[in-house]
This record gives sequence, structure tokens and C-alpha cells, in this order.
Amino acid sequence: MDFGHDERTRELCAQLQSFMDSHVYPAEPVYAEQAAKAAADGDPWRRPAVVAELKAAARERGLWNLFLPGHAGGAGLTNLQYAPLAEITGHSPALAPEALNCAAPDTGNMEVLASSARRSSRRAGSSRCWTARSGPRSA
Repeated sequence: MDFGHDERTRELCAQLQSFMDSHVYPAEPVYAEQAAKAAADGDPWRRPAVVAELKAAARERGLWNLFLPGHAGGAGLTNLQYAPLAEITGHSPALAPEALNCAAPDTGNMEVLASSARRSSRRAGSSRCWTARSGPRSA
């Protein structure tokens, strides 16, 4: 079996690595500072504002829902294509997966909804999961 990367995967890897270098890695100290301030203010679950900024930037670049195959809101990648992208985001585990809307457990929940939910349910509410600018939401 050939596990080499196809052209689309190589292009996405380059695009993602560029995004990591220009946006995610520089945002890590900002994220840490904002998270520490939220904790000091007694609200440790408040998401740092930099996360929303990264999500918007990722969406603009087409780096959103890379994990989701076979759905209009996803990238339509196979596991073989997605694996090297997940590896790249793993270099910033606290920030990159969420910024690309590819963070567990949300990804598994969205996969189940995309494959199992009735079409009317997906349209009525859960479609926010793959279109919301602020990230996944419960259906």
C-alpha cells in the first residue's frame, strides 16, 4: 500500500504549515497570557479572544473542518490525507486543533451528526457545528 501524499495533501500541508508559522505559533504566548488572566479573574473556562481571531483566519484560508469527509462543510479528505495535517496541528495542541475546528471531542460529535442525523435536524440546528465562526456548538 502506498502511503505517499498526493498533490492535494502536499498543498494543504504547505498551506497549513504557513498558517502555523504566521498565525498559530506567534499566538501561543498571547493565548497563555489571556488564559492566565481569565483564570486570575476567576473565570478559567473563558476562551481567550485570540482563539476566535485564529478561527476567523483559518476559515478565510479554507483550513476549517479538515477532518470532516463527505460533507459540504468539511474538506472531504480521506484519513490518509488528513493524518499529516493533524500531525502538523499537534505541534500546538492547545491552540491549533481548536483554531481549525478540528479538536476532539467536537470532531467525533460532528462526524456522528454529519453521518447519522436526519437531514432536517442538520438543517435546523446542528448545521451551526460546521458553519459557526466561533466553533462547534451542541445541536
